[in-house]
Amino acid sequence: MPRPLLSLLAALAAAYGISAVSGRIDPYHLDVAVGVGINVILAVSLNLVNGHTGQFSLGHAGFMSVGAYLSAAVTMLLGPKLLGAGGGAAWAQGLLFLGALVAGGLSAAFAGLLVGLPSLRLRGDYLAIVTLGFGEIIRVVFQNCEPLGGALGLNGIPPYTSIFWVLAFAALTVFTIHCLVHSTYGRGFLATHDDEIAAEAVGLDTTRYKIVAFVVGAFFAGIAGGLYGHFKQTISASGFDFTRSIEIVVMVILGGMGNTLGVILAAVLLTLLPEVLRGLADYRMIIYSVALVVLMLVRPQGLFNFRRKGTTP
Repeated sequence: MPRPLLSLLAALAAAYGISAVSGRIDPYHLDVAVGVGINVILAVSLNLVNGHTGQFSLGHAGFMSVGAYLSAAVTMLLGPKLLGAGGGAAWAQGLLFLGALVAGGLSAAFAGLLVGLPSLRLRGDYLAIVTLGFGEIIRVVFQNCEPLGGALGLNGIPPYTSIFWVLAFAALTVFTIHCLVHSTYGRGFLATHDDEIAAEAVGLDTTRYKIVAFVVGAFFAGIAGGLYGHFKQTISASGFDFTRSIEIVVMVILGGMGNTLGVILAAVLLTLLPEVLRGLADYRMIIYSVALVVLMLVRPQGLFNFRRKGTTP
């Protein structure tokens, strides 16, 4: 059995074991652990676009919001009809939740396709501006959509997210991105990243590779949004603004562009650091920001990127 598949099965078994004893875990620690898992999904999926393919997207929170709102709409609108007044059995709730997450992921992937087709012929700063605009458009649309709560947000979302779902999808995201990048097809992503003009010269359709990376990254961002919404039980458009996108980009940069393990470690660090500094009250975010500046000055290639220059991710 291939090593990545063995690692995935081991991760799923570990997720099930942790879920079995989650009742003994302090709710605060459980909340932080869920936040870590969701950020890992977001950072690893964005790393496919920004790290492995060499693009620069600033709209990842927009895809997350699409998945959050659409998956919540599925469980809130279809749940009572499919499960009945009693809420149904646990397995039925699980199937409904899985279907809602997939629906949210697919809707985010479709949004990624819509924004990717016209914009991914652009490069660098121009692409960043387009994706930033997309994220803001999505935020404003949801903020003014009254059936989805409007400015007050969407409340009363069923609390289906558990530590098992988060850890399982985090493992699945890492497995999928790893296998995709290290496949024969995935070498096209790395070629696009290294030298787009040379890749086109040898016959690679770099635009297609960028669109595929964008759609796959958006799909997992939508999954993360669905997990987030069904854990917090309330979502609002302000929670998926430009600042949220920047947080995800910082995780990718700090972990090392194209370095999956480094991005995972950076996502864990940047999720835990504000909690560790919580006792400092008003000075918490100042110290957090200063720490980021220092880390970027000391390790501009990424805090966890230890590959030698010129090696393949």
